[in-house]
Amino acid sequence: KLEAGLEALQGASGLPWWASIVAAAALLRTGLTLPLAAFQARVLARLENLQPEIRGLAGRLRQEVALCARQRGWSEGDARFHFKKNLKRIVSELYVRDNCHPFKASLLIWIQVPVWFFVSIALRNFSLGGAASRAGFPIQEQFSVGGTLWFMDLTAPDHTLILPITLGLVNLLIVEVCRR
Repeated sequence: KLEAGLEALQGASGLPWWASIVAAAALLRTGLTLPLAAFQARVLARLENLQPEIRGLAGRLRQEVALCARQRGWSEGDARFHFKKNLKRIVSELYVRDNCHPFKASLLIWIQVPVWFFVSIALRNFSLGGAASRAGFPIQEQFSVGGTLWFMDLTAPDHTLILPITLGLVNLLIVEVCRR
């Protein structure tokens, strides 16, 4: 259970809850997200390297299909159907050959979204009193005094909106840096 893992991290590290949450996020980022992001980058690079070959093969296929269409009397729709069907087969074979199916490039999001969703639910359960500590102290009570700076009570909403705004700006910065 994710809640037990967070509690074990906090208990083993002896850090206050706010620092344990930051440490858990850092561990998930470096242990899960970073390797998946590197894998995604490799797959995307392979896909990008395939594009000239795909364009060349598509050009040759277009000529072959046009020749077959003239010889067999295909309509334009039939020729388009055969072109798309064969191009799809050729591209699939290239993906298998280079081990770079486009779905693999989306693996990061398919794993990251559920992980962050369940971490959020676990933290919500802690703050609402839905989880009891093995040490005997309710985690909600530990959360109510386990903060720092302007967010001393981790069970209360951040009325200053500093954390959500900072998170949004950091994510925007990451998107802009990765886009270039």
